[in-house]
Amino acid sequence: LKSGHLAGAALDVTEPEPLPTGHPLWEMENVIITPHVASRAELTGERRWEIVKENMRRFAAGESLVNVVDKKIGY
Repeated sequence: LKSGHLAGAALDVTEPEPLPTGHPLWEMENVIITPHVASRAELTGERRWEIVKENMRRFAAGESLVNVVDKKIGY
């Protein structure tokens, strides 16, 4: 973010959390920080159920699932 390699970031979760006063991220113009509430955005619930239904269909068909977390990588 500092180098400009990334144009910007929107962060809902930080390490540490809460982000302490004076942390450099608070001062960066290319960073948006939300108070860990992004999951409550408009249409989130609808989108979540669409993914659940799609994964149920895929599981029944023996297909790979979408949005699977790689526990080794952490996302």
